[in-house]
Amino acid sequence: MKQSSSNILLSLSPIDGRYREEIKELSNYFSEYAYFKYRILIEIKYLLKLSEVKITRKLNKKEELIIKNVADNFSLRDAERTKKIEEKTKHDVKAIEYFLKQTLDKTSLKDISHFIHFGLTSEDINNIALRLMLKDANENVILSELKKLNQIILNEYSKYKKLPMLARTHGKPAVPTTLGKEFLVFYKRLEIEIKILEKLIFRGKLNGAVGNYNALYFSNPKINWKKFSKDLLTQFNLNTSLVTTQIAPYEDIIYFFQTIQRINGIILDFNQDMWRYISDGYFIQVNIKNEIGSSTMPQKINPINFENSEGNIIIANSLIDGFTNKLPVSRLQRDLSGSTISRNFGVTLAHSLLAYKNTINGLSRIKANEEKISEDLNSDYSILTEAVQIYLKKESIQNGYELIKKLTRGKNLDKNEFQKLINSLPIDKKQKVELLNLTPKNYSGVT
Repeated sequence: MKQSSSNILLSLSPIDGRYREEIKELSNYFSEYAYFKYRILIEIKYLLKLSEVKITRKLNKKEELIIKNVADNFSLRDAERTKKIEEKTKHDVKAIEYFLKQTLDKTSLKDISHFIHFGLTSEDINNIALRLMLKDANENVILSELKKLNQIILNEYSKYKKLPMLARTHGKPAVPTTLGKEFLVFYKRLEIEIKILEKLIFRGKLNGAVGNYNALYFSNPKINWKKFSKDLLTQFNLNTSLVTTQIAPYEDIIYFFQTIQRINGIILDFNQDMWRYISDGYFIQVNIKNEIGSSTMPQKINPINFENSEGNIIIANSLIDGFTNKLPVSRLQRDLSGSTISRNFGVTLAHSLLAYKNTINGLSRIKANEEKISEDLNSDYSILTEAVQIYLKKESIQNGYELIKKLTRGKNLDKNEFQKLINSLPIDKKQKVELLNLTPKNYSGVT
């Protein structure tokens, strides 16, 4: 589906307007059309399963194909037709049921069409659909983009792993590190969370109005309905919540989004560091012809991709905070407040995806300013005093830390001043030579 430019300009949300092209792949999973299609698929699979356990008559191969094709070929026009039914019923799942019944009534399956949605509540269908939407979007879009981003970060590590750089703690010069190692920190943090996303399995439920299989058991008491629901959910690669109210417990979805939230937090941290490095001149941004950085300052190239990513993460994580606090709570066996929240899952992932893409774009436009990095690194030899005081301790010089603190705290030292400091220490010539060989460049540790 392609929106015209006029529709985009009238969109209330920037996700469906300004940023539509950048996140459009998520509409395959979270649009109203997609939600209909997922629920159609579940109703069809359920009807086939009813035939399998002989609640309906046995279907021949041709009839099985007819049923499967309804789901496989569910079109935008079919969705519009379903929506028209919903305008009358004021109930989306009932509209799906009527759409399927009308469709099957035109085939040899008319005699079993009344078994569509047999013994179920809407939430049996919706809870599975939502989890399949999240599962598929995660596997096909979110993980793909995150792995792409993390590979780029790893490439930056490889590129700059031997480039010494001044590290800062509390915003002040600390000791040397390497630029590459600082990229590696973020790579490792993301790698852990990505593995969690890869292994995550959602849990659905298929057990009726309050979770007790009441109508199903009453109508067909010889069927093992717990096994039935587990077998059907296994077809969707979902685990089963066997003991529930009307709703499937949301802890699996909360766990998924809290993982996304942790990932977003890592990327937010990365964006802010990159912003600072660019501000400090450690990275030069590529000048792209025809782009404008400021309406009044023509020289500007701003770190807008990292800033845009930061803003979208704040929106996404704010939404996650809201619904992860709300979703565990539902009055008695069910209230409807969670339903409208769940319809914003796609919005949350869209802001997250937009953030990932902006960070990737930001990384594609920078290169290290090695001259500036080296200049800052060598501008103050006081960053080597950690090494000096530890060396004094190793050589059993009493009060080495206190001595160095007294001589250097709050002071900047150039190379000559540092050498004078070393020569003034109460150590022998060989020890002094060892310390005099120390430079910011060769004191970057194991990276």
